[in-house]
Amino acid sequence: MDRTGSPPSRTSGVLLHPTALPNSPVCGSFGSPSRKWLQLLACNGIGVWQFLPLCPPDTTGSPYSSPSCFALNPWFVDAQDLVEEGFLSKNDLEILPGAKELKSARLDLALANERSDHLGLALRNSWHYQSLERHLEFEEWRKRQEWLEDYVAFVVLRKKFENLPWWKWPEPYSKHDDNFLSELKISHENDFLEHCLLQWHLDRQWQLIRSLAKDLGILLFGDMPFYVSRDSSDVWGNRKLFSIDSHGDLDFQSGVPPDYFSSTGQLWGTPVYFWENHFSDNFSWWRSRFGQQWNQVDLLRLDHFRALVAYWAVPGDNITAQEGEWIESPGEELLKLIQKDYEGHLPLIAEDLGLITDEVERLRDQFNLSGMKVLQFAFDGDPDNTHLPKNIIGDSWVVYTGTHDNPTTLSWWNDLKKESKEDINDNYHHQYDSPSWRFIDIGMSTSARLFIAPIQDILKLDDASRFNQPGTVGNNWIWRVNDFDSFLISSLKKFGQRSLHWNR
Repeated sequence: MDRTGSPPSRTSGVLLHPTALPNSPVCGSFGSPSRKWLQLLACNGIGVWQFLPLCPPDTTGSPYSSPSCFALNPWFVDAQDLVEEGFLSKNDLEILPGAKELKSARLDLALANERSDHLGLALRNSWHYQSLERHLEFEEWRKRQEWLEDYVAFVVLRKKFENLPWWKWPEPYSKHDDNFLSELKISHENDFLEHCLLQWHLDRQWQLIRSLAKDLGILLFGDMPFYVSRDSSDVWGNRKLFSIDSHGDLDFQSGVPPDYFSSTGQLWGTPVYFWENHFSDNFSWWRSRFGQQWNQVDLLRLDHFRALVAYWAVPGDNITAQEGEWIESPGEELLKLIQKDYEGHLPLIAEDLGLITDEVERLRDQFNLSGMKVLQFAFDGDPDNTHLPKNIIGDSWVVYTGTHDNPTTLSWWNDLKKESKEDINDNYHHQYDSPSWRFIDIGMSTSARLFIAPIQDILKLDDASRFNQPGTVGNNWIWRVNDFDSFLISSLKKFGQRSLHWNR
C-alpha cells in the first residue's frame, strides 16, 4: 500500500459480509468459508475483499449499532477448526444448534445467537483439558485487551437483567461501580471465561485469515461506523466521552438535518461525542479504536466522514432531527495524531456521500484520502452530478455500482425512469444484456484506483437478495450465498477477466 492506504495500483474488489458466506452452519465463519473465498478471489485476480463491521450486531442483526466497537461477532467462530485444533470434540460439534444447516439461504438471527452461546459453554467445559501453553497464551492475550473486561461484564449483565438497556439496570451496575463489577467477575467467573474464550478464538482465527490474505495478495477492506450505540459497553464504560448523563439520558443525539430526501431529517439516536473530553485525553479512546481496526484490516472506510468537520447535534428528547445545529469537530487534530501513530500512513477511505461541504472535501484532500462514488446515484439528469463517470476525475476514488444499503443494480435498473435508461443506453456502449454487468463495466472503466461491486450484482440478483433497506426493520442483514457453486465461480472468473481488460 502507498502512504494513503489505498491500493498501490488499479484494482477491483467484491463487497460480501462474512455472515453471507456459504458452507458453514447457520452463519458464515472465519474458517474454511473465508479461506475458500479468499482463494477464489486470488485465483481470479481480484485484489480486495470488502465487508461490513465485524463487531457483534444489535438485535436486528445490524453491525452498525453494536454493543461493542472493539469486540468481534461471536457468530464468526468456526467450530470445525476448533475441533481440528483439539479445542472441541467431534461430539461438541455435532450437538451444536444448527449443526446440519450448511446451505441456508437466510441467516436465522436467533439460531446464530443460540449457537454461539452453546459454543462458548463447550469451550469453557473443555478448557480444563487444554495445555499449559495454551492457558498462558490466552492469559497473555487477555491482559492486552483493555476493552475486554468491560465488554464481557456488559454482556453478562445484559443477560442477567433480561436484555434491558444498561440505564435500566440496578444503579450500582448502571453506574459502572468498580466494586460491584469486581464482585461480578468473581461470582460469574465461568461466564467471563466463556466470552473471553470466544473473543480469543475469534481473534486467532481472523489473524490466520489476515495472514492468508496477505500471502494471496488480497487487501482486507473493513468498515467503521462514526457513532457508537447508546446501549453499548463503549458508552456504558466511558460516559464522560459522550453527550449522555449519568442516568443514560441523551443530552444531544446524532443525525442529519432536513434535506431533499426527508423533510424532518434523519434522527439516529446515538449520543454525539463530548469532544472536549476526547481532546483533553489526547483522543486515547479514538486512537485505541482505530488501532483495533487496523489490527484486523488493511483499508478502513470511515462512515459519515463529514462529522469529522462538523456534526448535527439534536437535543436528546427531540423526536425529529429538525431542531439541531452544526457544531465543529476536531477532526483535523484527531487525524494528525492517528497519522503520526502509524508513521505517516492513514489507510482510510472517506464515506463522503450526500451533501458535502467544501470544508469536508478539504479535510479529505489534506490527508490524501480516497472518497466514494456510487453509480446508482449518478443518473438523475444533472450533467454536473459528481457520481457520473465522466465527472470522476483522477484516481483518488472508490467507485461502486451500489453499496450494502442500495437496491441491487438489477432492481434499481428495473425501477429507473425510461428517459434515464435511454440516456444511459445512448451514452454508454456495452456488450452485456445484464444491467448489473453493464454497470460493472462502466465502473471498471473509470479512472478510480479501486472499483467495488457487491456480490449480488456480480451474480445478477434482484432485491430478493438485497442485504439492507435503511429505515426498515426485519429481513435485513440475513441474506447468504447459497453455495460455492459453478455459477458463483464462473461469475468471479468473469469479474476477474473484466478487471484484467480494464487494467485492474
